[in-house]
Amino acid sequence: MAHIEAALEQIKRGVEDLIPESELIEKLKLGRPLKIKLGADPTAPDIHLGHTVILNKLRQFQDLGHEVIFLIGDFTGMVGDPSGKNTTRPPLTREQVVANAETYKEQVFKILDPAKTRIEFNSTWLSELGTEGMIRLAANSTVARMLERDDFKKRFAGNQPIAIHEFIYPLLQGYDSVALEADVELGGTDQRFNLLMGRELQKSHGMAQQVVLTMPLLVGLDGVKKMSKSQHNYIGISEAPEEMFGKLMSISDDLMWDYYNLLSFRSLEEIAVFKAAVEAGTNPRDIKITLAKEIIARFHSEADADAAEQAFIARFQKGVIPDEMPEFTMPVGTAIANVLKDSNLVASTSDAMRMIRQGAVKQDGEKLEDTKLELAAGTYVLQVGKRKFARVTIA
Repeated sequence: MAHIEAALEQIKRGVEDLIPESELIEKLKLGRPLKIKLGADPTAPDIHLGHTVILNKLRQFQDLGHEVIFLIGDFTGMVGDPSGKNTTRPPLTREQVVANAETYKEQVFKILDPAKTRIEFNSTWLSELGTEGMIRLAANSTVARMLERDDFKKRFAGNQPIAIHEFIYPLLQGYDSVALEADVELGGTDQRFNLLMGRELQKSHGMAQQVVLTMPLLVGLDGVKKMSKSQHNYIGISEAPEEMFGKLMSISDDLMWDYYNLLSFRSLEEIAVFKAAVEAGTNPRDIKITLAKEIIARFHSEADADAAEQAFIARFQKGVIPDEMPEFTMPVGTAIANVLKDSNLVASTSDAMRMIRQGAVKQDGEKLEDTKLELAAGTYVLQVGKRKFARVTIA
């Protein structure tokens, strides 16, 4: 029993929901490898750090001896997951989904053990359902049940359209758990409804129900919205080391602790020591550097992490950019001239354009040359001349 308690403690780290914990304990007592499922629709080609929160948890299950099933939603990807959306997703073509799926297969093995990972595609069984199968599947739920989910409820109340195929999506994801006989399914907190649908469908098929485990959503570089390619606030795991380092150093000091809790492999005790050090006067920047190096070493190498740190120091810390500077927040789409003016770095937009043309404006230490630039969501250090600085968050 002691080994089950130890495994449970490891599994529960960082978890938002475990439904129900008692059933997971009973499954662990079975003494066999459990089938741990994670489904991912290949809607974009890159995996970012937000995805790795759940992938890291999958790796923990692998290290505990369980079988991980990484399910690529090549069928559901063409439908579009409505979770967390206030409008209907535009459907992807088969060609887009297949191309993105190939990049997913390559990238997940930066985290998962290939020898302990089973890759599946849900078109294998969903394509075979046919019209009759879809009707039988749809009979497992009601419109009232679907409207219990928060995003549908809000859209219905706001007179925003909900397409019929969006009601079908949770049923398709739930049927994946039936087809795979999953013991545990993982997902972000925005997937809770879909994951619980898997339990319902397994029960209706006379199967043992899966345990649902949800992980918190990683907030993106803007410090507001969840990390997402569509929000342009993400860090891709295949990005260059220096680019990753710069982005990680741009996150706020408060957000840094969420990144430590959700992304770092360090013990909770070590993280507590870091927090105590900051409270005692250690510069949070130094603790952030430690986090950035850990993450870059994981996806590249220790040497790349060291080189990225030195490049960052050379660019930002050798008496060039101060630790303290005014901070501003502006909406996505704000023209760079307005950003410079509204952050009090220049007197007017025409002055901003002139300074950019003269090469007197820098963004994160690099000379800025595009007078029509619109910064993507994120946090940037802007510099005009030698002495004027501002930290600007675009959100």
